[in-house]
Amino acid sequence: MKIDISEVRRIANLASLEFEEAEMPRLAEQLSSILTYMESLRRLDTSRAAPTFHSLEHEGPLREDVTRPSLGAEEATRGAPGKGDGQFLVPRIIG
Repeated sequence: MKIDISEVRRIANLASLEFEEAEMPRLAEQLSSILTYMESLRRLDTSRAAPTFHSLEHEGPLREDVTRPSLGAEEATRGAPGKGDGQFLVPRIIG
């Protein structure tokens, strides 16, 4: 499936991504390759493939959910480079 540069711009806009104009041809080519590969997978005959299952469907033994002792806040933050009132202090990254 062929993706053109205008489609790359549209997808980037929907995903709130910003790219340099010089990157657009390469991205269009890469997206086209990915979609072409996915199309080839659609043509595979999977009629004889065994179905898979989700791990939560498995009815094996699961560990009981029990309360256990854990570290207190002061002990957990003892070696932290930034700490205060039993909490980790980290640099603010979102304005």
